[in-house]
Amino acid sequence: MMLRYALQTIRDRKGGFLGAFLALMCAAALITACGTLLETGLRGRIATERYAAAPLVVSADQNVHRTTVKHKGNGKTKVKHKAKPVAERAWLPADILDRVSALEGVGKAVPELTFMAQPMSTQPMSTLPMSSLPVSGRSASSQAATSGQAAGRGEGGARSEPRPLAESRPQSEPRPLAEPHPQSEPRPLAHLSARPSYGHSWASAPLTPFRLVAGRAPSADDDVVIDRVLAGQNGLKPGDRLIVQSTRAPRPYRISGIAAPAGQRDLRQQTSLFFSSGEAERLAARPGRITALGVTPAPGTDLARLKQRVEQALKGTSAQVATGEDRGPVEFLDAAGARIKLVSMGGAMGGTSLLVAILVVVGTFALSIQQRHRELALLRAIAATPGQIRRLLGREALVVGAAAGVLGVLAGLPLADWLHGRFIDMGAIPVTLERTAGVFPACAALVVTLVGAWAAARISGRRIARIRPAEAMAESAVERGPARGRIVAGLVLLAGGAALVGVLSVLRTEAAATPVTFLAVVVSATAVSLLGPYLVRFASVLLAGPLRAAGAGGSLATANIRGNSARMASVVTPLTLLIGMTCTVLFVQPTLGDAARTQARDGVRATWVLAAQGPGVPSEAAGAVRGAPGVTAATEVVRTTVRVGLDKYQAQGVTQAGLARTWDPDVTSGSLTAFTHGHDTAAISELAADRLGLRPGSALRLHLGDGTPASLTVAAVYRRGLGFGDLTLPHDLLARHMDNPLAATVLVAGHGSRDELAAALQRFPGLSVLSAETADRLQADRQQENAAVNYCAMGLILAFTAIAVVNTLAMSVSERIREFAMLRLAGATRRQVLRMLRAEALSVLLISTALGSGIALAVLTAFSIGMTGSAAPSVLPLLYATVVGAAALLALAATALPGRLALRARPAETAMSRQ
Repeated sequence: MMLRYALQTIRDRKGGFLGAFLALMCAAALITACGTLLETGLRGRIATERYAAAPLVVSADQNVHRTTVKHKGNGKTKVKHKAKPVAERAWLPADILDRVSALEGVGKAVPELTFMAQPMSTQPMSTLPMSSLPVSGRSASSQAATSGQAAGRGEGGARSEPRPLAESRPQSEPRPLAEPHPQSEPRPLAHLSARPSYGHSWASAPLTPFRLVAGRAPSADDDVVIDRVLAGQNGLKPGDRLIVQSTRAPRPYRISGIAAPAGQRDLRQQTSLFFSSGEAERLAARPGRITALGVTPAPGTDLARLKQRVEQALKGTSAQVATGEDRGPVEFLDAAGARIKLVSMGGAMGGTSLLVAILVVVGTFALSIQQRHRELALLRAIAATPGQIRRLLGREALVVGAAAGVLGVLAGLPLADWLHGRFIDMGAIPVTLERTAGVFPACAALVVTLVGAWAAARISGRRIARIRPAEAMAESAVERGPARGRIVAGLVLLAGGAALVGVLSVLRTEAAATPVTFLAVVVSATAVSLLGPYLVRFASVLLAGPLRAAGAGGSLATANIRGNSARMASVVTPLTLLIGMTCTVLFVQPTLGDAARTQARDGVRATWVLAAQGPGVPSEAAGAVRGAPGVTAATEVVRTTVRVGLDKYQAQGVTQAGLARTWDPDVTSGSLTAFTHGHDTAAISELAADRLGLRPGSALRLHLGDGTPASLTVAAVYRRGLGFGDLTLPHDLLARHMDNPLAATVLVAGHGSRDELAAALQRFPGLSVLSAETADRLQADRQQENAAVNYCAMGLILAFTAIAVVNTLAMSVSERIREFAMLRLAGATRRQVLRMLRAEALSVLLISTALGSGIALAVLTAFSIGMTGSAAPSVLPLLYATVVGAAALLALAATALPGRLALRARPAETAMSRQ
């Protein structure tokens, strides 16, 4: 009976339920999209390419481990083991090849070397002198094999601040300073895609397997075999010259052959270059080590049993054995690390969107039920019991929620695909991490939608269902104040929001501060929702004077705001949330980034900054600059992350000679001189020193980028950690354990001119000499690019909130047809009624702007205090004005259009039909 009546009610009051339907559908779509990203992070497939022909792959453990033993009072002990991924690739000892090859059932064991090898340009063989580019490399002690993708992987730990000035690596500069010889001008490659490019030894070609389709295998040190895709895109053939930037200075190689995977399509996620065994070992610069070991079982050998034998033989080492889909994470370390990032992003987006959805849906149902107050009061007056009213509202909500949930889930799946693609385009996650489209996010979104709709309806209808029938009729005519429980809940949430703001002011890491930041905004907006009627009444007193000056429309608006504060509060809430959340999203990253850039700008003493269009600045180029006229110091800077315990810290490696001429981190204790004169010393930021309990002279034990343990002595503690990272280590120590040992930037001090530096760099293509001001500007541009990921992630939530604002305003206006008719019959013109609506909309906008801006300012100030030590968040006035202007357009459009439609009907007919 109640279900049939609920269906009839929905059929007869489509307009009243449309707002709730739209809110629920958007919520379901948002939850589905976020859930899909979260599931992709947890279960996303990483397919192998290079190791397709190796059923079993042995690799090094890519984690740092810590085991703790806790003794309980009953004599028992509890052993707890934790592991965190390292930032760079960990390598295997080469002697593992002999141990595995000797095992029963092993058909063939092929060692693999993987290192960075970026093709830069081509040159006809007849015109390129072998002496035109450097061939010799730096010593093995300053090299590291690279995959070029792993820096910055992992989660938790220290803050993840924007890259400072000393690390700017522009992708496109006005003019490279390395001018080619007129008679032998290099030709840039026409198709350099975003795919990473790796170098390998030709001996490891069977792991795919690669087969020659033209030419011959590399035999000399200057031979290279390229894959068919690179050759086809750039019209390359055997005999051509290819300039390759690897872990050393760029060098020309003769293309001896072209290869392609046998029996399968070309590799889609990477470009492969194959060198002779000797040259590959030189470029990898890891003597006595290999990247991985591919194993093929002997005929008739069971793979699972062979895996057990290999694991048993390697027990006690850092080696790990992978088969099947587990080989993908071994090949693509960046994709494996991106899983953690995607889980973090999906969880944060999903949690925030769920809280926003609850707030919006409850507010929408509250407005819908408030508009049906007279109808529900009449049901109570004709003997409907409280239980029947609750069941009616619950069934209506379930019907609307089911329809909205199904459509929302269907819309959320393509939305998740779009988000996944956007994150790939922006470099937040690699293309190798395939999106997972399971049923769990869709089912979870549908359940959340149904439960949320039912709970919102029951909460919103609780008062009308409990009061006596006569009181229900009286309340339908005169608005009563909020219930006592609502006031108490609002005060509790207000205190909770204040407490979160207080906590935020002492959080010093971005990973910890970001979720608290948005949670504080949502909790504060929820408190505004519960205390809204009182806030609206208070604001109406302040706005009474200005509204009266607007004429009859303003006076009517004042009366409506005072007499219908609950209705107005339901409109104020989503608009407050929209303004508060948007301002927080837009100004969090500038607050952090501007502080980092300011510290870097103040701490860089260099006159010029060398930057690369390619993977980095080789040490040979920095050496050439040091010999240029007028140069007093050239500091190479590399960056990665290290683990102290299990916590992750941003670290930079700097060449120590002449460091004081190019860099000033604002040392507060210890001595920078002690750091520059010691190969086993470190400088550390005040934040890291406080967290780790260190001071000058203390021992700092850490794991470098590839997991290698190291013990250093703290020589200096500095203040500018936000601009230069928490740890500063010797360049050679850090670079030896990085995938990309090339300098991100080189800081150059002295009075040498740009032209003199350009002359010194003529042999090195793709390098640019920038002034400190230009490098700072490029860093600001990079900061905006990095912030684009956060804007995209939170943009959907803001779009959902904006839809809720329009939805709520339209519902509020469309249900006032009878009120408008009575005003028209009393002598008001259409223009006066519309003027009243505009005055109400502007009043709502002013109240929401004040509340939303106040919430955002409190949260941003607390964030700034915690992260930068200064209560001065970066708020851009023009951008803030744009936010308020956009909110004003939404409010006025969502009020004017329904108002004009409501005023089309004749007043007398409308008044009679609504009796």
